Amino acid sequence: MPQQKKILLWSRKGCHYCEEIKEFFERNEYEYTAIDVEGKDYLRDILELKYGIRHVPVVEIGSNHIFQGVIEKDFMLIESLIAGRNVTVG
Repeated sequence: MPQQKKILLWSRKGCHYCEEIKEFFERNEYEYTAIDVEGKDYLRDILELKYGIRHVPVVEIGSNHIFQGVIEKDFMLIESLIAGRNVTVG
């Protein structure tokens, strides 16, 4: 049986795009973990190291410590990654 994908949402309070993604996850009953970067420069440093950006939202989807990041509000890409379909980003 395939392992369920873990979903991480890097976000901050007051971010309109972050709220849209949260609503998308909740509407589709996707369980996710929110990581609030508000006032936490060390978390933004992590995003910069991983993706070359310091802004949110960033969605990470994966399992077994292998995650793929989505740095744009692309619901079709997010759904594809959750479903486990092979997707080339970039």
